[in-house]
Amino acid sequence: MNTFDDVSVYTGGRWVAHQDVRIENGIVAAISDASTPGDGNGFLIPGFVNTHTHLQQSLMRGIAECTPLLEWLLAVGEESVAITPERAYLAAVSACLEALRSGTTTVVEHMWPHPSDEVHGAVIQAVRDTGIRAVLGRGVADRGDASRKWGFEPRLMQPLGDVLDHIDHLRTQVEGMPITLALAVPNPRSVTETGMIALREFAQTRDLPVSIHLLETPTDDRMCLEHAGMGAVEYLDSNGFLWERVLAVHCVELDGVGQGILADRGVAVSHNPLSNMRLGSGVAPVPAMLDRGLAVGLGVDGAASNDTQDMLETFRIASYVQRAVHKRADLLGFGEMLDIACGGANVALGLPAVVGGVTVGTPADLTLIRFDRDYATLPVRDPGASLLTTGSRSIVDTVMVDGQIVVEDGRSTRIDEAEFTKELLALR
Repeated sequence: MNTFDDVSVYTGGRWVAHQDVRIENGIVAAISDASTPGDGNGFLIPGFVNTHTHLQQSLMRGIAECTPLLEWLLAVGEESVAITPERAYLAAVSACLEALRSGTTTVVEHMWPHPSDEVHGAVIQAVRDTGIRAVLGRGVADRGDASRKWGFEPRLMQPLGDVLDHIDHLRTQVEGMPITLALAVPNPRSVTETGMIALREFAQTRDLPVSIHLLETPTDDRMCLEHAGMGAVEYLDSNGFLWERVLAVHCVELDGVGQGILADRGVAVSHNPLSNMRLGSGVAPVPAMLDRGLAVGLGVDGAASNDTQDMLETFRIASYVQRAVHKRADLLGFGEMLDIACGGANVALGLPAVVGGVTVGTPADLTLIRFDRDYATLPVRDPGASLLTTGSRSIVDTVMVDGQIVVEDGRSTRIDEAEFTKELLALR
């Protein structure tokens, strides 16, 4: 497909009907009046950027349900130790397909530290096979603690130098693909002061982003106070580990002082409302973050805590939970939520900025919505309002990544979904 013909396009912060959108060399080349206007062929928006997930967790749905975060982490850790390349591939394909079918064109994978090159290779192959764009965060930690209170699961760790060499190897492996590398730090408790210095130097030399879970619960602050004599944000900042390529994930317990420090350092935030609700973590102070000028993106988190990869569901809940907490129905409407979901943290991730919708000159990562695929979304009074309040995977018709159609008529163009479902059913 070189054009989307006669579509309504969200561009420049508004809907424009009866437009042709021309694609050239994977880029949006032109948006112009339709050459043959008719009844319209759907509604075109930028693809969602899922700023935080754990692809392998799609085989862990429902794990440790109704348990506190640390207990949940220990259960996920056991599953992660036992993962095989074959299961990692199936899990990553499943998660990527689910993401694509909900209008996501980019996933930011926060992989747990793992010593197996084959497991990492399986995840990369899954990303290639499904056609999604990915920022692949290779897990890294250098403080071991099986309890996960002041460190990370030792069985999944390697010497820091070996991990950094492996990241360089992976960077070479994905050259020419719509995949870039990042560093994925489990949390402030899992990396030493010496490790932070080494990781920052490595990341900055290679212009790589760094993703880190931060203040999902009070545990980060409590443990950092106990072991380092300061809160989690101050602990990271005192070691120079906050800069403009850092993506802080969750930030539920981020107070005003912490918000100010992150804003001053140019750190972006990944907001994961459904995961935070499922694990009882709370609600991140998103409006306050935005007021302070923090860049905020949207994430679904892994399927062990969400338990889906459905960005449209998260898109709606991210708005609604803030309205409930603040008792205001006028918070986070469609336009603001779309900017958050499609580009809120892009600069930190090394991705092109996406503001105001589909824009000429940006990568052709696009999602075509057809409300007539689901009567429960009809009638459409305002397409943006309908997408936010009634949108589901059933209305995602076509998804394009890098100018290539990877979902058509709601189904993958790359994976035989019927055969793949049989493979998943055969798992034990």
